[in-house]
Amino acid sequence: MFRSTAARRAAAVSPIGVLAAAGVLAASLALAGCGFGGDASLDGSSGPFKAADCPEQPATTWAEPATGGGTHPVRTAMGEVRVPNSPKRVVVLDTAELDSAITLGVKPVGATRSEAASGSLDYLAGDQVAGIKDVGEIGAPDLEAIAALKPDLILTSKVRDGRRYDRLTRIAPTVMTETTGYPWKQNFATHADALGQIPRARRAAAAYEAHAERVAKALGGPAAHKLRTNIVRFVEGADARVYGCRSYIGTVLADIGTGPTDVVDGSKDGLMVELGPERIGKADADAVFYASYGTPKKSKEAQITTGGRWKRMRAVTGGRSFRVDDRLWIQGIGYTGAGRILDEVRQRLVKK
Repeated sequence: MFRSTAARRAAAVSPIGVLAAAGVLAASLALAGCGFGGDASLDGSSGPFKAADCPEQPATTWAEPATGGGTHPVRTAMGEVRVPNSPKRVVVLDTAELDSAITLGVKPVGATRSEAASGSLDYLAGDQVAGIKDVGEIGAPDLEAIAALKPDLILTSKVRDGRRYDRLTRIAPTVMTETTGYPWKQNFATHADALGQIPRARRAAAAYEAHAERVAKALGGPAAHKLRTNIVRFVEGADARVYGCRSYIGTVLADIGTGPTDVVDGSKDGLMVELGPERIGKADADAVFYASYGTPKKSKEAQITTGGRWKRMRAVTGGRSFRVDDRLWIQGIGYTGAGRILDEVRQRLVKK
């Protein structure tokens, strides 16, 4: 059964506890290709994955809040790193780090961007990202541009920038999580520790869990557990991807009680499967959300979604197929993005 951390705590004292859903296991990931969010893969040690029963989420590990005006150690994928207690000039090298910083009220001085788009994540408010300097593409940052900003902290992940770690540390203390995507809640805790924002981070996490419980209740509580929802991403130069529980977007949907069909079952890690145009019907579910990385024409979204196999899916014929923003649903990776996704799911799936 899908149950969030908040739901499991509430179940002991209130019937409402059964309404919420599950999250994620804290596991080590390695990136597969240059995608975002869901496009990372586990090391394969977890054994066969059963998509119909998303794994429950252990409690996030929080560090003690930093105090004073000095420095404090942060546990990272590269070992312990000492960072300022209150960094003032932060550079973020991926979308998850950007979402974390904005969620915690910290405007970075510099950020990377996706190769498929320019500018920042468009679900973030204009005043939240105004003035942030572009320091190159994700996975290929401009080190000179970063150094010119004179940062006192850099946030990224080993899977994105591990080979640049030594050069980055010569610019500023660099905090790397192991990867991105699936372990996003624990990564957020690491970002919060580095930014000196542990109390605010804990409040953000608690607010998200309460939000997920409200959406689960609106979807019908226990009835939501019977709802199967697939996420389809069209990608230029690749087959369409259908995401499982071991992806960022999969965990957000699991937190409200729904989850993918068994189309992802049989993948080595439960992250995703790729379906060519002739197999796209296997992505069918009670509801289907879909997005494109790149333009709809180049990603073949336009071609596939106007074809017979797509049009015959019950989600389509039943009016439960919804195009969504790739930057929000797949690329964003964080509590601010996840909250927007919960609102959108409620808007699309809850009967008025």
